[in-house]
Amino acid sequence: MIEFDQVSKSFWTGKSRKVILDQASFRVDLGRSMGILAQNGTGKTTLINMMAGLEQPDEGTVVRNGRISFPLGFMGGVTGKHSGRENARYIATLYHMDADYVEAFCRYLSGIEEYFDMPVGTYSAGMRARFCFSLMLALDFDFYLIDEGMPASTDVGFNKRAAVVLKQRLEKATVVIVSHQASTLEKFCRSAAVLQNGKLHMFDTLEEAKRLYDYEAHS
Repeated sequence: MIEFDQVSKSFWTGKSRKVILDQASFRVDLGRSMGILAQNGTGKTTLINMMAGLEQPDEGTVVRNGRISFPLGFMGGVTGKHSGRENARYIATLYHMDADYVEAFCRYLSGIEEYFDMPVGTYSAGMRARFCFSLMLALDFDFYLIDEGMPASTDVGFNKRAAVVLKQRLEKATVVIVSHQASTLEKFCRSAAVLQNGKLHMFDTLEEAKRLYDYEAHS
């Protein structure tokens, strides 16, 4: 499970203090995937980074039990001067997984062909996103953290392959996905929350969360 207990987080913008969370308490249990709706600029990425342990709260505690992924799109640990193959094998050893399997999985799913053996620093933004998503799905996690859904890609084959693999992973794992679009959450989550003015409003259903989100967006 991932549990936030009276967590507060804010940043000084140079002119004012931007509140991301204000004494927020909530829990995500294994087997209960959750979506979080939040407008751009409200702290979606900061929230998902705190779940992963990449950022620490100003106050309160975050408890993480289980194997929790790095957020989709996070490039920490991936070195630009090394190839996709070298990075995949290195990350596999960090997570105590079979390097041959992780390399083969990423090579197949990403579909970047000869670029897989070239430095990641030479990849386009789309290729980097596909590589990182493939790497995340290659590893065995209890919780998958996703910021804004699958990476934008014009590669139809990749989109289909990634969707199939993610569906398979969710049969035994849990996803936490944050987005500014309710449609992004519909395929993966039944329960949802709305992040608004530092408060996280929890709902049993996505439909309830959408009503508050839509109301605030148009008020």
